[in-house]
Amino acid sequence: MGGGAGGRGEGGTGGEMSDQPLVRPERSAERAVEGPVRQRASTSLSTNDPGVRGRLSPNAPLAPLVWFKSGGPAERLFEPADVADLRAFLQALDPGVPVMALGLGSNLIVRDGGVPGVVVRLGKPFARVERLDEVTLRCGGGASGILVSSSARDSGIGGIEFLRSIPGTVGGFVRMNGGAYGREVKDILIEAEVVLRSGELVRLSNEELGYTYRHSALPAGAIVVAATFRGLPAEPEAVQAEMDRIAAAREASQPLRSKTGGSTFKNPLPRKAWEVIDAAGCRGLTLGEAQVSEKHCNFLLNLGSATSRDIESLGEEVRRRVREHSGTELEWEIQRVGVDR
Repeated sequence: MGGGAGGRGEGGTGGEMSDQPLVRPERSAERAVEGPVRQRASTSLSTNDPGVRGRLSPNAPLAPLVWFKSGGPAERLFEPADVADLRAFLQALDPGVPVMALGLGSNLIVRDGGVPGVVVRLGKPFARVERLDEVTLRCGGGASGILVSSSARDSGIGGIEFLRSIPGTVGGFVRMNGGAYGREVKDILIEAEVVLRSGELVRLSNEELGYTYRHSALPAGAIVVAATFRGLPAEPEAVQAEMDRIAAAREASQPLRSKTGGSTFKNPLPRKAWEVIDAAGCRGLTLGEAQVSEKHCNFLLNLGSATSRDIESLGEEVRRRVREHSGTELEWEIQRVGVDR
């Protein structure tokens, strides 16, 4: 998350591949938050006060930072020293410069032309987890799901185990209402601390975030710097047992040690995405070195040196075949950002 990941069911039986030609990604219907393909922005990246305390890197490679290991660079990559540093940077930055947060890069396609503007990556200063009371944790926006769930276990807090299965950070799954195994962020979130694109720091309640399935009302450019989660009293042994069950289920059904982006499409409720993909004969479908996973066909894989265009084009072909087969319109869960080469 980046973000956040969706609930995942086990894949079904294999389907046959079609010999129909693959198509390029659709561009006209993409939402702004997902980064429609466009030309590189020309807005200046200068700030009124360039003296940031964090690290500001020009033309920074993003492929090593995302799970697909593909895509172009960030025009600027900013790793703030703390919340005050982030706020000061955004306040001084030209308002016309786009800003995007990057977590673990797990639910993300970075297009081959890179990302215009500034990509903000929250590092160790934002990865702290602290216990507020018997059932409440305050978690930095850069904390991973595994760290949060493990901290909850050590504090005797249950109901947060599902975060163990989300390959992302707090910032990503708060934005996307990430969830799995019957629970989602809206079930545990009390409030989020958010730095807006203007640099203003605000606190937003669960209700103000306007959660729906894999979606929140957070505006573009807003960065979640912390979140408060509330669980239930539980014995650490019981919490660990549930985390182990979730880990085993993921291991059995998902291609965990692959270059992938996690769940590709939102579940078209009440059905599962993998079911309609499999029924349309897309299991194992390939384009170059991009492939629909044979183990779980709601996962796309980079088998080696696939480009982001290959991966996104394969996803669009899956959407087309599912639409033609069942009339189901799959929605991307993976965020697609940046510009084409």
